[in-house]
Amino acid sequence: MSDNQDLANEIEQEDEGIELIDGEEMRLDDARRVKVLSPGALVFRRFIRNRLAVIGLVIIVAMFIFAFIGPLFSPYGQTEVFTGLGTMSKDYAGAIYNQELRYTVADGESFNDAARAQFLLALSKSDPVFSVGEDNFFYTPLNENTYLVVQLEQIATVLLDRINLSDGSEPDQAFVNAFQAAKERDQDKFVVDGTTYRITVERKTTFISIEHDVALASLSVYDAYNELNLPIVNSYGFEYASELAISEGRRNFSYNGQTYTIHSDEGQTTITDGSGENFAEVSNIIVNPLDQAQFISVGFKTAVREAIGDDLLTFTFAEEGGEEIEYAINQVNTNYYIKRETPTTLIRQYERPSAEHPLGLDNNGMDVMTRLMYGGQVSLLVGFVVVIIEVVLGVIVGGISGYFGGWVDTALMRFVDLFNAIPFYPIVLILGSVMDTLQMDPRSRIFLLMLVLGLLGWTGVARVVRGQILSLREQDFMVATEATGISTRRRIFTHLVPNVMPLLIVQATAGLGGIIIAEATLGFLGLGVKYPLASWGSIINVASDAYVMTNFWFMWIPAGSLILLAVLGFNFIGDGLRDAFDPKMKR
Repeated sequence: MSDNQDLANEIEQEDEGIELIDGEEMRLDDARRVKVLSPGALVFRRFIRNRLAVIGLVIIVAMFIFAFIGPLFSPYGQTEVFTGLGTMSKDYAGAIYNQELRYTVADGESFNDAARAQFLLALSKSDPVFSVGEDNFFYTPLNENTYLVVQLEQIATVLLDRINLSDGSEPDQAFVNAFQAAKERDQDKFVVDGTTYRITVERKTTFISIEHDVALASLSVYDAYNELNLPIVNSYGFEYASELAISEGRRNFSYNGQTYTIHSDEGQTTITDGSGENFAEVSNIIVNPLDQAQFISVGFKTAVREAIGDDLLTFTFAEEGGEEIEYAINQVNTNYYIKRETPTTLIRQYERPSAEHPLGLDNNGMDVMTRLMYGGQVSLLVGFVVVIIEVVLGVIVGGISGYFGGWVDTALMRFVDLFNAIPFYPIVLILGSVMDTLQMDPRSRIFLLMLVLGLLGWTGVARVVRGQILSLREQDFMVATEATGISTRRRIFTHLVPNVMPLLIVQATAGLGGIIIAEATLGFLGLGVKYPLASWGSIINVASDAYVMTNFWFMWIPAGSLILLAVLGFNFIGDGLRDAFDPKMKR
């Protein structure tokens, strides 16, 4: 117990500047004591006896090893992205109910855009006759989805029940009788000797015309089961024969000597050939691949149409090899998107910690620990560079102001007040917006950020230096420098400033933590270091997303912990240096 008491007394005496030599108590002003222990050694001994200061020093050394030596041993790069094979739901095809008429033109005929526009106009007015230039056309509905468009060649005019042929000849009696019979039955056409004649009325004048088919306008979509049969399925004759049979309710129709059978089921119409094989599919739903290089079979289109008709969200379709693939249907307004799981290369986002990646992978698929190492370089480097800028500017302005006093002091202090009046975050926000607009290089942003932080933070150092020099310049050693003729520059920067350095060291060390927090805040706000470079602040930025913060702790807790430890370490060192330079301050 007595040994502990002696040790405590010895420590207290050393804190008071008392040293025991050969059992004799001496104070710091004793000549023999000065020879034994220099001021620097005394400060060092006081510093290392402060446990918190030593802990802070250990923390900062560990931070520097982690940030500057760690990347040398890391197997990964700062911007290395890790990928893996996986499946992703991708759009495979699209479907939509056809709302626009599709035109199939008869062989040797022409039905251009102008004619189609006039047809749509006549259709909207329910006027079966329309003209394009000198050509007259007539349309008639085959069914609710299909219209037959014919061109009319006028051959006669009827005035007061008298038929006047265009060539001036007299019509034969059979022609007149057929016309009269059609008129009595309120029909718009009649047939004589195998020729069909169309009756039209314009402005109370009746015209008789010969017609020939021009085009089909239909909402139906025709798909061939075999690509070799596409020319037949998409031909005018096949579509006309099938549409006419569908409109008349017939199950069979013939085309080019072949007999085809119609099978209808809930809006889906399948046409089979003479051997019973599926030949064509007729529907009002268009199904196309999103990748035009991709071929989609008619069977798949039929499955999609059936699923849409049944309001299904998913369906399964067996490919030619027998593999069954499940598809999902996503409806957006009138469009249907068919999706399926597709093997693809994916970025390994938000992967949890593992032996390969001790702190997991971030939202960009990068190793979190490696990013923290490189981010530490930026955060620590910014802190030290900014402190150096602040100290240099503060010493120059504060030293000149404190030494000369008078109007020089007043002018420089007002200059300091001007800088203090500059709002920090609005200026940084404006600067960040300008850098984003200019698309500045991420590394250039770092240097500009350090310069801005230094220029906006040196005023505190200047005031401290000015205050200290105001008190030091009247002391005897300064009178001696003036008497010996030493230049003003040397008086300020060789004799006055060194006496202020202990206080500056303490203030700079304590201020490092604040600078790191400022940089982290700017990074969190997206105003600091930009991707792909990292800083602790930009890494912790992901915590702005509540989902990430609550589900992926490894994305922000390590970076937050490093910021906390770095700030605590610098604060502990700053407090330790303050107590070591002036142990009486803590009393």
